[in-house]
Amino acid sequence: MALIDSLERDGIRGRISAGAEIAPFTWFRVGGPAEVLFQPADAGDLAEFLHRLNPEIPVTVIGVGSNLLVRDGGIAGVVVRLTARGFGQTVRESGNRIVAGTALPDKRLAAFARDEGLGGFAFFHGIPGTVGGALRMNAGANGVETRDRLVEAHAVDRAGRRHVLTNADMGFTYRHSAAPEDLIFTAGVFEGEPAEIDRIQAEMDAVEAHREAAQPIRDKTGGSTFTNPPGEKAWQLIDSAGCRGLRVGGAMVSEKHCNFLINVENATAHDLELLGETVRARVLEATGARLEWEIRRVGRFGTGAPVAPFLGRDG
Repeated sequence: MALIDSLERDGIRGRISAGAEIAPFTWFRVGGPAEVLFQPADAGDLAEFLHRLNPEIPVTVIGVGSNLLVRDGGIAGVVVRLTARGFGQTVRESGNRIVAGTALPDKRLAAFARDEGLGGFAFFHGIPGTVGGALRMNAGANGVETRDRLVEAHAVDRAGRRHVLTNADMGFTYRHSAAPEDLIFTAGVFEGEPAEIDRIQAEMDAVEAHREAAQPIRDKTGGSTFTNPPGEKAWQLIDSAGCRGLRVGGAMVSEKHCNFLINVENATAHDLELLGETVRARVLEATGARLEWEIRRVGRFGTGAPVAPFLGRDG
């Protein structure tokens, strides 16, 4: 492939693959291939790659794939996947600060902070994603959000330029960051406060116990499907609309926590997205509430009919 050949000749150190399967990298285990998959060696390699890449080629960034639905037709252009080898570091800075690479799982950030005797990070133990995803969507749990701990974020833009964003620059709101979409986060700097390790561990244990009891964490799922509307809980709206256990093909609304969709029987991405849209339509009809997707949906529809958007432009 000409794109790969030219980039390899330019000395890019990361791994570049054509037609790479993406489904194994996602928690749903569905979706078509990437036209090109790039796994950079480090932040410098990523910056050089983006600098040399034709700006007309689309770029999609993925992490551990916990909050991601890749459509059956695959992803055009380049998929950038940050790996722990180049982006999974954790460093204790002076004072109470931690520098964490964006491929680091949130649970490992919580564990590192515990071992360093820094409180305020236990909520990350309950988030099934990476630091990069937490920065992009202001991930939170148990009443605490990423914005409560972030000092600054490091990123590379589509042209390969490096940026440092303050907490204010991120424009955090509920499950959202206003940072430019073309930025790829490479590290975050967080700040905690001194705390007893035993107390931190107790908080983490409580987070884990809640997840085990309330969420289908051992199933093929993508985490919370919809954000909570103001003053409402998405799962309660879904339940009241009679959608608990609802199925489309091999996809099902979890009976344990009905804001989770599950791949129960070789579901396709189309099954999962159609199920989600069906839930949105039924909730709107039954309650008047408009659910918005929290799961990120990327790529092209497959050979079958696309999922018709029931509820307007964000479909």
